[in-house]
Amino acid sequence: MSRCAHLCLMADYNQWMNAKVYAAAASLPPEEISRERGAFFGSLLATLNHVMVGDTLWLQRYAKHPAGFPLLDPIRAITPPASLTHPLFAAEDFAAMHAHRQWLDRLIVDWAASIREEDLDHLLDYRNSKGPNRREFFSLLMHFFNHQTHHRGQASTLLSQAGVDIGDTDLLFRIPNHIQD
Repeated sequence: MSRCAHLCLMADYNQWMNAKVYAAAASLPPEEISRERGAFFGSLLATLNHVMVGDTLWLQRYAKHPAGFPLLDPIRAITPPASLTHPLFAAEDFAAMHAHRQWLDRLIVDWAASIREEDLDHLLDYRNSKGPNRREFFSLLMHFFNHQTHHRGQASTLLSQAGVDIGDTDLLFRIPNHIQD
């Protein structure tokens, strides 16, 4: 599998898993979504918010790649979140948060399909809270998808604590099986 094909697989997995997590969370009342559960970010809402903030910040950094990536123009237009815990939506606005997540995931899927192999070896310059950085673009993309997976694991635990099972979560379910019947 090429690196570009792997990125498309990860974007597909990201979209699939977010759909499952958000559908499960939508079954809960707002007070359960925002309930403090002792997690790193406290609540399910804050955990999902952090993933969305992280996705937005990383996509804005990726938009500065010399390839230009016109599909990231909508992300360029968004005011960057002020912090990694900047609240984007309230629990009462969970439907709007879910719609924004769906929009973001569609953008990620489409953008991932537009990335070319030669784009992946570029050293991307960016700033974060710790200062300036220069890192290989492909590795940064792997971090992007790993970060989402890490925090969705936390969200899965928080949903389990609330009595909601999101079902299968393994990447294996999105990897094509090449056995011929």
